[in-house]
Amino acid sequence: MTTLVTGAAGFIGFHLADRLMSRGERVVGIDNFNAYYDPQLKEDRVAELRRRHGELLTLHRIDFADHEALAAALKDHAFERIAHLGAQAGVRYSLENPRAYVQANVVGHLNLLEVARERQVPMVYASSSSVYGGNDKLPFSEEDRVDHPVSLYAATKKADELMSETYAHLYRIPLTGLRFFTVYGPWGRPDMAPWLFTEAILTGKPIKLFNNGDMRRDFTYIDDIIDGVVAALDHSSGAGARHRIYNIGNSRSEQLERFVQLIETACERPAVRQPLPMQPGDVRDTYADVSAIARDLGYAPRTSLDAGIPEFVRWYRAYKEL
Repeated sequence: MTTLVTGAAGFIGFHLADRLMSRGERVVGIDNFNAYYDPQLKEDRVAELRRRHGELLTLHRIDFADHEALAAALKDHAFERIAHLGAQAGVRYSLENPRAYVQANVVGHLNLLEVARERQVPMVYASSSSVYGGNDKLPFSEEDRVDHPVSLYAATKKADELMSETYAHLYRIPLTGLRFFTVYGPWGRPDMAPWLFTEAILTGKPIKLFNNGDMRRDFTYIDDIIDGVVAALDHSSGAGARHRIYNIGNSRSEQLERFVQLIETACERPAVRQPLPMQPGDVRDTYADVSAIARDLGYAPRTSLDAGIPEFVRWYRAYKEL
């Protein structure tokens, strides 16, 4: 079995590639190693994949939003399915760099849909809990309306879902969208709260608490996310709806203050808190209803925040040699 994985040097893509190759499968990876955050972290992830799995990984350093480069890279590869995880991430960054989001998340997604159509292979792709916008009905369900995005990032992810619905209808391609809820864990992104807070606490710098810290998030450990992605891939050619959308979360909404306290405990030192107003494009609460993916794919998150945060801090200290 060979899987095409976009964003293979990214946080979730790295862990998915690792899991698939640990099962003896082959991965054709695509990543453009852009500088949204330090590309060295992506290089280190790839080095770790090669150390663990050697020639099971084939990696192309291209931008999948460039359809000609994508076609050229894939022309000699056969694969049975696609895991499209690559994207321009980050809600706040989309306020400053909107064109990067449309190019990567809309044009790029279309290009992968075209690959799936031409190859007639199923595709599982990354959507986001951000599509729920300022929804005040908790927990968030796939049946909720998602037509009021509060960031351009969210709008591009909703556009991906709509395009996928069209392709599934027109070309009968099995497509599955996964709405990820606040993923964290080892090898995570340095623009996300676990990394930012851990780094600040260990160096004695203040941590920024938007909305004065009155925030709740459905923090989901990376291993649980990968369980859901692999289950979706393994069922991607089965019977049922041609286009499916699922939440993947921990199904537990945690106060930001508790999240900070767990990092403080793991770091063995207190945080310096800096309360700030809510940022444009942000939301106060996220909370996943995972009953649909549990029913259809057997998904069951196993990692509590109490267990996951110490794992991240241990990895961070080892990676940074602290």
